[in-house]
Amino acid sequence: MADCPNTETLALHLEDHILDIRLNRPESANAVNRPMWHELQEAFEWADRTAEVRVIILSGEGKHFCAGIDLSMFAGITTEHEDPSRANEQFVDHLQGLQRNLQSLRICKKPVLAATHGACIGAAIDMICYADMRYCAAATTFCVKEIDIGIVADVGTLQNLPGLMPDGLVRELALTGRNMDAEEAKESGFVTRVYPDRDALMSGVRSIAAQLAEKTPLAVRGTKRVLNYARDHTVEDGLEYVAIWNAAMMSKIDVEEAMTAKLEKRLPKFLD
Repeated sequence: MADCPNTETLALHLEDHILDIRLNRPESANAVNRPMWHELQEAFEWADRTAEVRVIILSGEGKHFCAGIDLSMFAGITTEHEDPSRANEQFVDHLQGLQRNLQSLRICKKPVLAATHGACIGAAIDMICYADMRYCAAATTFCVKEIDIGIVADVGTLQNLPGLMPDGLVRELALTGRNMDAEEAKESGFVTRVYPDRDALMSGVRSIAAQLAEKTPLAVRGTKRVLNYARDHTVEDGLEYVAIWNAAMMSKIDVEEAMTAKLEKRLPKFLD
């Protein structure tokens, strides 16, 4: 079994082709500090290149999924240059670095299932917007909080939410900073399922992840790529892309194993 990376702010566990990535700063409600930004990217890049990983579950330790950005990071953001324009350029570089950290969830070829509970605020929304599927416990509260601290959400929420829920609702949440409960999140399409509590959430999401882990990894990775491509292109472009993908990547070995397993009434065994 592949050894997971050592991390300070995340708890990683790989079993049965499912990688658990848990935000692990429960004493701070899993607020995202500087090490966590970088370790998230490192963890997802490791998962992307590790063949044994087929599915990823992203969750949080403690009472909350994530309370957003650690406010101590604001004190650590400094741009030192006598020219204000060059200082501003340094600030842009800093923000784009944070954006790259979270885009690692989208870039990862493996499906990412976000399981949220408790508070899911600010940077946590940025984070799970990049997941492939989102699930939550009934007591979860979602909030695009940046407006209340005088900033524009800048790490993915405003770019991704309009593709995940109605535009008017996105604008209301982003401009008012109000809370959205689990039921509204489900009704809007932001989350797929709501579970009664955290234990049921983790059990249910693991069951879904296990189903994905049984599929041929090549087809699963291909499906994620094609869906991501289709989201950002015309239908015609998407059809051409999937035709080229299947012409190049469809595995005769996987198809034969899937058919044989079905006839023999057993689970198929696919290469990673």
